[in-house]
Amino acid sequence: MLHRDTGALEHRVFRNLPEYLRLGDVLVLNNTKVLPVRLRGRRASGGEVEVLLLRSVGDEWEALVRPGRRLRPGTRLSFGDGAIEVTIGAPTAQGTRLVTVHHAGDLRAALARAGEMPVPPYIERPLEHPDDYQTVYAEREGAVAAPTAGLHFTPGLLDTIRASGVRVAFVTLHVGLGTFRGVEVEDVTRHLMDAEEYALSEETAAAINGARTAGGRVVAVGTTVVRTLESIAREDGTVPAGRGRTELFITPGFRFRVTDALVTNFHLPRTTLLMLVSAFAGRERILAAYAEAIRLGYRFYSFGDAMLIV
Repeated sequence: MLHRDTGALEHRVFRNLPEYLRLGDVLVLNNTKVLPVRLRGRRASGGEVEVLLLRSVGDEWEALVRPGRRLRPGTRLSFGDGAIEVTIGAPTAQGTRLVTVHHAGDLRAALARAGEMPVPPYIERPLEHPDDYQTVYAEREGAVAAPTAGLHFTPGLLDTIRASGVRVAFVTLHVGLGTFRGVEVEDVTRHLMDAEEYALSEETAAAINGARTAGGRVVAVGTTVVRTLESIAREDGTVPAGRGRTELFITPGFRFRVTDALVTNFHLPRTTLLMLVSAFAGRERILAAYAEAIRLGYRFYSFGDAMLIV
């Protein structure tokens, strides 16, 4: 755990989290659910192909395809013994492709037969248990990556948190392609975030606004929750219910209006995620905490350890 005011560090295990939450706090989690949208197969010529479905665009999907240069518009690919067929379409300005997805019956059922979980590129083989890349409270389908700070929670831990008088609330932000992209420009203000869809219910808005009015804290689980809340925050720190798309890129100097504490994993250099936590806790504090984590052998990446910042 990292204390923002002093830089003090504590080393605990995740089940100790309720000890750091207070009566009247609200713990906010992202209940997006990852779809098995990674399709892998072979062309008629025998070459390997991959299509990663990112988001639906009208009657088409935006997708990443490999090998991109060899898959010309009109190429038709089959996956999962024909459970899904994909027709390659035109390129987009973002370097992706528009594709048409053909399937019989329910798309989710077809994806379950033909697709894989789109795990981060540093995980080099398919998961033996796909639910390992799904939070226990995942509900709203639409993500291509998991909100990995939430992977640490179990139903029992959430029950303990609720029993302590802490409200548990949910937002939805469908994590998209941007979670895989590093920051490649020297001037970070030129980095473009991919738009991601969010939804915040009346119930969650009431829980957050009630906690702030009563002096409780808003504890965000993951950077996706922070970006959702800070995207729609009013000047007084309250939030409205609603749906939309966010491209918010949080860098040092950002003024946080809603988030009081953050549960997050350890992030890679030159990523928007590391910049967000540096904005929240201070760059020097984060660098010192990361140095200590490396010294003690903490695990980074999606299935790594977590840090509570208060």
